Amino acid sequence: MLHDARVRRGLDVVLACLPWIALSIVLAWRLGGARVAGLVAMLAIVATAAFVRHRVRQLDTAWLVRELDARRPDLEDSTDLLFAAPEKLTTLERLQIARLTARLESAPTPDLRPRWSSRVIAIGAVFATLAIAGILAWPERQPVTFENVLANMGVSSGKPTHTRIVAQTLAITPPAYTRLPARESTTLDAKAPQGTRLQWTLRFAPQPEHAELVFHDGRRLALAREGDTWRATDTLARSALYRIVLQDAPPLQKTTLHRLDAIADRPPELRVVTPDRGLTLMKSGQRTWALAFEATDDYGVSPNARLRITVAHGSGEAIEFREQELGVGGTGAATSKRYVRQIDLGALGLAEGDDLVAQLRVDDNRSPGAQSARSASVILRWPPDLGAEATGVDGMVKKVLPAYFRSQRQIIIDAEALLKEKRTLANERFLAKSDAIGVDQRILRMRYGQFLGEEAEGEPQPPPTNDATDDHDSAQPADDHDHAASNATSAPAFGQEQAVVQQFGHTHDQPEAATLLDPETRATLKKALDQMWQSELQLRQGKPDDALPFAYRALGFIKEVQQATRIYLARVGTELPPIDETRRMTGDRGAVTRGDAVAAAPAADPELAALWRALEDGPRTSTVDFASLERWLGAHQSQLPDPLAFVAAIEALRAEPQCVRCRRDLRALLWHLLPRPAANVSRRAGDDPASRAYLDALREERAP
Repeated sequence: MLHDARVRRGLDVVLACLPWIALSIVLAWRLGGARVAGLVAMLAIVATAAFVRHRVRQLDTAWLVRELDARRPDLEDSTDLLFAAPEKLTTLERLQIARLTARLESAPTPDLRPRWSSRVIAIGAVFATLAIAGILAWPERQPVTFENVLANMGVSSGKPTHTRIVAQTLAITPPAYTRLPARESTTLDAKAPQGTRLQWTLRFAPQPEHAELVFHDGRRLALAREGDTWRATDTLARSALYRIVLQDAPPLQKTTLHRLDAIADRPPELRVVTPDRGLTLMKSGQRTWALAFEATDDYGVSPNARLRITVAHGSGEAIEFREQELGVGGTGAATSKRYVRQIDLGALGLAEGDDLVAQLRVDDNRSPGAQSARSASVILRWPPDLGAEATGVDGMVKKVLPAYFRSQRQIIIDAEALLKEKRTLANERFLAKSDAIGVDQRILRMRYGQFLGEEAEGEPQPPPTNDATDDHDSAQPADDHDHAASNATSAPAFGQEQAVVQQFGHTHDQPEAATLLDPETRATLKKALDQMWQSELQLRQGKPDDALPFAYRALGFIKEVQQATRIYLARVGTELPPIDETRRMTGDRGAVTRGDAVAAAPAADPELAALWRALEDGPRTSTVDFASLERWLGAHQSQLPDPLAFVAAIEALRAEPQCVRCRRDLRALLWHLLPRPAANVSRRAGDDPASRAYLDALREERAP
C-alpha cells in the first residue's frame, strides 16, 4: 500500500512540473541559444527530481498508520502495533496484533493512493502551451551590435566594410565503390577518396553579385545563386588549395586558404600462401597441385580472379609454351579475400621435364577503371631424367659433379675398417695400410682441385692403384692433372705449337674450365678440400682415428655440393633492353678511359640557396621574389613531400610580407631540400710551442 501511494505521488508531481520545464527550456533556447537551453534543461530536471523525492518521502509509516486508523474503525486505533518491534511487545499487545491481522485479512484494504492533481496539471499544460506558442511566434531578437543600435536610432551606419559568411556547409559524397557513408562538414577543408563528389553551400551577408572558388593551379569554379544560398559542385580529382573570391561586394573578413586532400586508391596486394616457395619439384605420383593466394585492398577486391597457367615443354631452343586462364572464386571479407584452386596436372598434359608456371591476377572494385595486381609466379617442375643433360639458353641443366665424387665415403669406410683391425696387425702393416688410404685421399683431393683451377702437385706420383675398377672411384676423369706421369712414348716433337700446348698447357688457362661452379658451390668445395688435406695428413702419419673427423666433415661438404648438382635457369622469354640507334656504327662503347676529364660534382641549386637567404628574418628583411619562388616550385614539385604545404606557406607570406612566423614556416619547409655541406678539415685550436718549433724546423730545412 505504501509503495503504490508513493508511485502515485511521484507521477502526480512529474506531470504537474512537466509543462513548466518545457516552457523554461523553450524560453532559454530563444534567448540564449541551444547551449543555454541545454543548461536550463539539466537544472530543471535536477530540481524536479529533488522536489519529487521530497514529496514522496512525506508518505512514511506514520502517514500510513493515520490513514488506516481513519478509514478502518475496526482497527481500534491500534495500527501502530503492526509496525512495532516484536521484542518490545507485551502479551496483551500480541493478542491485539493477532485480532488486527485477522480483521485485515477478512475485510478488503481501502485504496490509500493520493488523488491526481487534475486541475493543477490541466492549468499548467494550457498555460505552458500558450506561452510556448507566443515565444516561438515572437520575432527573432537582433544581436546587439553597433550597426543595429544605429539602425534602431534612425542613424545610417553606411555600407558594410566586409562580407561575412553566415553559413557554410561542404557535403562529401565518396564514390559508391568505396562503400563509405556521405557526410556533411561545417568546415570547408576535406580529406576524401579520389572521385568524391563535393558540394559547397554558402550564405553571405551582404549578398555579392558573383562568387567563385579559385584553386591554386588557376582553375576557377563559379558558385550558382539560389535565393540567398550559393552552391557549387565538383569532383575531387587531385589535392588542391582554394579560396573564396567575391565580386562587386566587400572583401571577406577572413581570406582563408582551404585545403582538399585526395586519397588515392591503392592497387590490390597479392600474397602467395601455398606453396611456400617459388620453385616446387613434383613428387612421385602427384596428381594435383594446390594453390592458395590472399588479396587485400583498401576498399575491396573482386570476388573473381583469373589464374594464368603456362606449361613449358621441351628443352634448348625447342621449348613450346601453352597458356590458359582459369577462373578462381574468392572467399572472405570485401577488403580481404582468399583464392584457392586445385590444379589437375593430368588435364594439363604435364610430362616429364615440363614446367608449370602459375600466376594470379586480381582486380579491385574501383569504378571506373579497376586496378589490377599480379602475384609472384610459382613454378611446379617435373624433373627430367638426371642422366640426360639438356642444353640451350632457356631451361639449361648443367651437371656439376661426376659420379666419382662419392668416393669420400669409401675412404671413411676403409679408415674405420683399419681401426677395427689395428689389434691384429703389426705396426708396419698398419702404417702401410693407413698410408695407402692417405694416398687415396690425396688423389681424390687432387681430382676435386681440378674443378677449382688448382695445379697438379709436382712431387712424385703414388704407385698405380685400381681406381679404374674401384666401386667408389668408378669414373676416372680424362685428365687427372698428373702431367708428370704422362706417357713418355707420346712426347711431342720439338718446336710444334700444338705439341707445346699439349705438353705444357692447362685447362685452367680457360675461364670456362675454371669457373664451372657458382661462387657458393666453389666455396663449399674449397672447405671440403681443406678437410681432405687434414685427413690426408693424419692418414699418412698412421693416425686414422684422428683423420676420421676431418673426413666426415669433408663428406658433409661434398653432400652439400651434391645437392647443387643441377642448376636450373628460368624458362622465360628474353627481355632485352631497347637498342640505342644513335650509338650504332659509332664505335663508342661508353667505357671511361684514362684520358677522360674528371667531371665536377653537381653544385647546389643556386636559386634554392638564394630563396633561403631571402627568407632570413632580421633587422633588415629582404623582399622575397614570389615569381621565382613559384617557378622553382613548379619545376621541383616532384621533390617535395607535400607541395600543398609549400603553396599554403607562400600564400600566407604573400598576404603578410612582414610576417616573421610565415617566413620561418617557409624556411622550415625549404630546410630539408638544402644540400648537406661537405665535411671540412677543422682548423687548429691555437698556436702552441710544439707547433711553432715544427714550423721553424720546416722553414730552416727549406732555407738554402
